[in-house]
Amino acid sequence: MKLGINVGYWQRNPEDATETVLAAERQGYDSVFTAEAYGSDAFTTLAWYGARTSRIKLGTAVVQMSARTPAATAMHALTLDALSGGRLILGLGASGPQVVEGWYGQPFPKPLARTREYLDILHKVWARQEPVTNDGPHYPLPFPGGTGLGKPLKSIAHPVRSSIPIYMGAEGPKNIALSTEIADGWLPLFVDPQKIDSLFGESLKDRKPGFEITATVTTVVAPLEEALGWAKVPMAFYIGGMGAKDTNFHLDLIGRLGYAEEAARVQELFLDGRRDEAIKAVPDELVDAISLLGPLDRIKERLQLWRDSPVGTLLIAGVKDEPTLKAIRELADA
Repeated sequence: MKLGINVGYWQRNPEDATETVLAAERQGYDSVFTAEAYGSDAFTTLAWYGARTSRIKLGTAVVQMSARTPAATAMHALTLDALSGGRLILGLGASGPQVVEGWYGQPFPKPLARTREYLDILHKVWARQEPVTNDGPHYPLPFPGGTGLGKPLKSIAHPVRSSIPIYMGAEGPKNIALSTEIADGWLPLFVDPQKIDSLFGESLKDRKPGFEITATVTTVVAPLEEALGWAKVPMAFYIGGMGAKDTNFHLDLIGRLGYAEEAARVQELFLDGRRDEAIKAVPDELVDAISLLGPLDRIKERLQLWRDSPVGTLLIAGVKDEPTLKAIRELADA
């Protein structure tokens, strides 16, 4: 099992994870991933870290498809991949209707069909075999209508790789199954390593050899009670704030993990503005199952659960200092 880090969103000055990324590279971590929601973008920060490193792989977890046309994402990806010497892993996700329609002003329906079409265009751009066209209803190329002057084009840049690895940020069973068909990996956000086979085995059964499961895991090295408290903060936000009341894919996932009633209560408190209560209402058992929490000797025991799972790469999220990154890497290698 490989280790990486997920540094998440960039939110404010002077926030800069360069020292953490450099420490991870020195300690032999395989990859660093950045994120975007409705603030900072994932590519700019990743380019910033990529310019300061030489070996560590550069991933997005995840780039939101509705933020950019397929051609724009393909351009971002091929440029960063070339400048970094072929180190990019392009993590993509459909996001949810709250962000897609409220922030990007794009339609959300039919995310599976849009995803399939989106990836097909990415591959055509990178392959450079012919001018890119697409007859699908979601991203038609050339655009039908308008001036009528649109023409199929081929990238004037030559990618260093004709196929950049694509990992899908997916939570629903059908979306996970689609990722095994058209992508190179899956980026689960909240996953219990002991329940991957029982909950997602059917969706993952047709994955091809080399298909990578790369899981982000909140990690807090501290006394267990303190660690649980820290881990509940982002969980409450995702359950309560990252989605509409009646359409929240994160809440649905927590329900499938066995905490539907508890998640509904967290959402109710969060939406009511009682955020401290929402954080406290997140079950200890839930955050413990999907995280790495407590003193190092306890984390060593919990790491075995991930080794025994189908996860190939564990993205450590929340650890910033090199001594702790080193200690976790040594535990994983033990």
